[in-house]
Amino acid sequence: MALKLNRHEEEGIQVLRVSGEVDLYSSPELRIAVQTLLDRAKDRVHIDLSGVAYMDSSGVATLVEGMRNARACDVAFVLYAPSESVMKVLTLSRLDSVFDIIETG
Repeated sequence: MALKLNRHEEEGIQVLRVSGEVDLYSSPELRIAVQTLLDRAKDRVHIDLSGVAYMDSSGVATLVEGMRNARACDVAFVLYAPSESVMKVLTLSRLDSVFDIIETG
């Protein structure tokens, strides 16, 4: 399943909706989209991961890089509604306690 990215603004928050698979081949595209989002952000970004079917370590590394870049810009970096498969990867890597995560449902 190909990576799909949709950037928009909701109530003053920059949102990146991610769907499909995030792997070694697609993570560079995600990296660029996250940086573009941070460049436009005032104080908060949400990375909506509800549509992500698969994420490997390169995808996780891209999120960690985004979080570090956000902190350097004093911008809150929030993972919004991670899919079950993404939460599993974050939990196994013990990053679920590092990221700000908003779960739904």
